[in-house]
Amino acid sequence: MMTHLSAMTAAFLTKPLPAGPDNHDTGWVIGYIMFFVTVVAVVALVVPILLLAYKIGNQAPGIDGSLQQSLEHTDGLVGLETTIDHATEIIGGLYRPE
Repeated sequence: MMTHLSAMTAAFLTKPLPAGPDNHDTGWVIGYIMFFVTVVAVVALVVPILLLAYKIGNQAPGIDGSLQQSLEHTDGLVGLETTIDHATEIIGGLYRPE
């Protein structure tokens, strides 16, 4: 047995939408367009960031190797201040008043 409410619901759900300018789907169309524009904007912003991150990731091993080489080349500079202090003492001992 169908109740009055279920009969009204069935009639509403089976009623076809009006065609032409009387169709009230304009809000849905605007919503879909806004959604599509938002998705395109997000993709347009995220894709370049991901490409840049990928390029940086590919260059990282070379950069790390170069930094390791620089570290090896500058290890001798650790004692430079001590060398300068000793040289200053030696030069100070060479000073002879005239």
